[in-house]
Amino acid sequence: MAYDATKMKDWEIAQAAEEKMPSPGDWQKTLGLNKDEVIHYGRICKLDFLKIIDRLKGKPDGKYIEVTAITPTPLGEGKTTSLLGLVEGLGKRKQAVVGCIRQPSGGPTMNIKGTAAGGGNALLIPMTEFSMGLTGDINDLMNAHNLAMVALTSRMQHERNYNDEQLQRLTGVRRLDVDPTRVEMGWIMDFCAQSLRNIIIGIGGRMDGYMMQSRFGIAVSSELMAMLSIVRDLKDLRERMDKITVAYDKKGNPVTTGDLEVGGAMTAFMRNAINPTLCGTVEYQPILVHAGPFANIAVGQNSIIADRLALKMADYVVTESGFAADIGFEKFWNVKCRLSGLIPQVSVLVATIRALKMHGGGPKVVAGLPLPESYTKEDLKLLEKGLPNLLHHINTIKTAGINPVVCINSFHTDTKAEIAMVRKAAEQAGARCAFSSHWADGGDGALELADAVMAACKEKNEFKFLYPLEMKLRERVDKIAKVVYGADGVAWTAEAEEKAKAFEKDPKYDEYSTMMVKTHLSLTHDPARKGVPKGWALPIRDVLIYSGAKFLCPMAGTISLMPGTSSDPAFKKVDVDVKTGKVSGLF
Repeated sequence: MAYDATKMKDWEIAQAAEEKMPSPGDWQKTLGLNKDEVIHYGRICKLDFLKIIDRLKGKPDGKYIEVTAITPTPLGEGKTTSLLGLVEGLGKRKQAVVGCIRQPSGGPTMNIKGTAAGGGNALLIPMTEFSMGLTGDINDLMNAHNLAMVALTSRMQHERNYNDEQLQRLTGVRRLDVDPTRVEMGWIMDFCAQSLRNIIIGIGGRMDGYMMQSRFGIAVSSELMAMLSIVRDLKDLRERMDKITVAYDKKGNPVTTGDLEVGGAMTAFMRNAINPTLCGTVEYQPILVHAGPFANIAVGQNSIIADRLALKMADYVVTESGFAADIGFEKFWNVKCRLSGLIPQVSVLVATIRALKMHGGGPKVVAGLPLPESYTKEDLKLLEKGLPNLLHHINTIKTAGINPVVCINSFHTDTKAEIAMVRKAAEQAGARCAFSSHWADGGDGALELADAVMAACKEKNEFKFLYPLEMKLRERVDKIAKVVYGADGVAWTAEAEEKAKAFEKDPKYDEYSTMMVKTHLSLTHDPARKGVPKGWALPIRDVLIYSGAKFLCPMAGTISLMPGTSSDPAFKKVDVDVKTGKVSGLF
């Protein structure tokens, strides 16, 4: 029975559902796990990935379903809510299903975005644990990342204070001669703290560190989080941990975590972080939560480890890609699937009437302000003008050879005529289309979506990558820009092109993933350009390198690794009942 989502806040629904939430022991029985494969953390648990994957290595994988979306409004279009609703719908159809999502960052949770736990009757529980640190993965990652900065800055101080002979005698290390103007890493914390974007460290005397400019980023922007999302196991993580470029020396050579002899300790901090955490929906289907990388500068997916594990435990696995299909799906398609070797049967494309109206020329949507009336009243002309954005993303999914299913994520203001228009356009473009009211009705509201996904899973697909690994960086970027974004071509700055040419000359970079960096609010680099813009070129101003994750990141636009906290942040609404200890105000 669904809760009344129109009258209850998300945290109230969560608390009600959590009264009958399965215990770790219940999940163990449901998923057919051995006792030593479940690691208890209070009322939630982690799953021992290495033990389970080894025991089930001979079992066939279940069906693999990805969830993406059209280009969103700044409010988002409910991918996580739709994923949870689909899992609930498949559960109602008596299917063995597991969902896989990313762990939310404390920064957005305490700012504007909220917890990313879904909403209404398509909600993840336990909501408080999920929203406030879960089982400590992000904390472990922060310790590991900041330890690398401790190793670097202390090394720079000692090299300044001692000559070569003293350095070797006292510390047993060689001189790295780090260039203080070319330190690539900064420090991280899991909040949005704009005042820490640019800082000076080491102020004081010679024993107070090395004085230089530095910075903080938000924890989930760390290369370690990018690595956690793509590694296959602990061995893979350990091997990558020594290859992270922390800085450059005065001759231009990279200084790595291996050079600093800190990779082993960093991996030790993250040894438990490779195990996914098990949560559930308010209808008590299992959800694996693991990793939470940026969706623009990194892959924007939950981990390969979680997907691999879920595919051995369930008949249907639903995984989510961050942002819209031009970013999240493209990286799922050409990066995650290539690294994991997993091939999806279906991609669910989440669409809302309000987002399509925005792409048709509707008024500006601003987070925190009421929606303009155009989005809550029937307007078929505005909706029709926005449909090309939906059709563009359907075509991207079809280009990958994956079966598309459009999910109309419903709002109570959507009219029958508007829903019919979207359905007709999607079906004419060669996609299945399903209306879903999971926010209001939970699994019962997602039955049409579940049926469409199960039917699509029975059909053959012809999965193929957009480009071969042999294709060089600039050719890859050109193909992504033209095929996925709809650009006429790419405009490289002189500096970016020089970097790209240098990477192309060295064959080791052929195996590096191409990790495009651009806004999620438009198919272009300009967030103000909606719909499907024509007659434009994608500007690339720089190429960043993540040598541990093995990413080359062409930058189309400016990306801040440390978001700012708004003037009306969510933390003002969060509180604790001092008698029960229950947290209220999360959304």
